[in-house]
Amino acid sequence: MIHPRIDELLEVVDSRYALVIVAAKRARQINNYHHQLGEGLGFEEAPPPLIESRSKNYLTMAMEEIAGGKITYHSPPV
Repeated sequence: MIHPRIDELLEVVDSRYALVIVAAKRARQINNYHHQLGEGLGFEEAPPPLIESRSKNYLTMAMEEIAGGKITYHSPPV
């Protein structure tokens, strides 16, 4: 069972396409954060995870942040 559920995430994000883009971008940031942490570098480009998660999967962490309202996005004007 996927947690958070897709229908919960779609209440926060406009479309599945936007959800994929936002979650993937945030998962890459979390991944970069953990790599910088291991190398002892600063955290200018990659902020730490914004939630406490039992999961070690970066994409799951990103989706939990979206579901929790920690991540917002603005769609570009058409």
